[in-house]
Amino acid sequence: MAFVTYIAGQTPFPEFSAVLMLDDVQIGYYDSVTWKPVYRTNSTDLQFHEEEQKDADIVFRVMYNIFKERAFYLKEQQNHTDGVQVHQRIAGCELLNDDKPGLLQRWDALDGQNIEELIFDIENNKTQTKMTWRPWDQHKWIRVKYMYENVYHPLCMKVLRRYLYMEKNNVLRKVKPRVRFMNKTLSDSQGLQISCLATGFYPRHINLTMFRDGQPVDDDQITGGEILPNGDGTCQMRKSLVISEEELCEEHKYNCTMKHLNLENKLDITYDVAECDPGSFSHSVVFSVLVFMCVAVLIITAVIIWRKRRAGTLTSQSKYSPTPCE
Repeated sequence: MAFVTYIAGQTPFPEFSAVLMLDDVQIGYYDSVTWKPVYRTNSTDLQFHEEEQKDADIVFRVMYNIFKERAFYLKEQQNHTDGVQVHQRIAGCELLNDDKPGLLQRWDALDGQNIEELIFDIENNKTQTKMTWRPWDQHKWIRVKYMYENVYHPLCMKVLRRYLYMEKNNVLRKVKPRVRFMNKTLSDSQGLQISCLATGFYPRHINLTMFRDGQPVDDDQITGGEILPNGDGTCQMRKSLVISEEELCEEHKYNCTMKHLNLENKLDITYDVAECDPGSFSHSVVFSVLVFMCVAVLIITAVIIWRKRRAGTLTSQSKYSPTPCE
């Protein structure tokens, strides 16, 4: 997949940039500052790099011209202001398990709103489009279909196969997640926050759901849920739920269910809230603080007594110890 951004207007960023991904692994970068691709490859073959430059120019130069023309059209024909406009595109192809080519897909957006979608099925020679801003005439259709069938799709599949071979040990690995429940007492008697953390998994696709008494917790009560990277290339996801002091005393049962590609069945872990009486939660917090203070006082007293005894012992020894001359 190529994640492409074109910015019309004055910003500190490149006018045009593209990030090339193989599943969740970044394999290349290209922008309008140098007009040169930067790939993650150990090849020293000059011909290989020249081929990469040619492939990148074929695709990204065309995208750049399309976005530039679109920005001009929107400004002149639809009276867009002179402010900053962000044009984005996600485009890419897929390789099926039997090494057959899958779909080639493309999505376009303007200032965060979808404006165009295209799906090209090379197997059945079909093209599906969804336009929301500017329809194509028949000549445009013929040219687009020819380019996708004879240029873009073959080139995308060549790059995909090349880097899949180079990165296969990375992108084809499967790592099972580690899941655990955590809890944190909130200050000012606000209750308890419980969190379900799944970490160390790959690939990144995962389904993590929190339940209360067998029913899914509403999304508006849950915080988190973003998939974040770990330093070792795996991923993590955390979902948290705040349980009030009153709810703690209602003895609900909470559990977390997770589904991942590397798990044959879904994984369930349960968090049981201990029984309590009204107000016992805040009382337990106060009691814990008092216990801590008492222990601290005892430790400080013991240290003072020990230091006094030690000082007295050293003084008594110094009175009777012989001098060097004796």
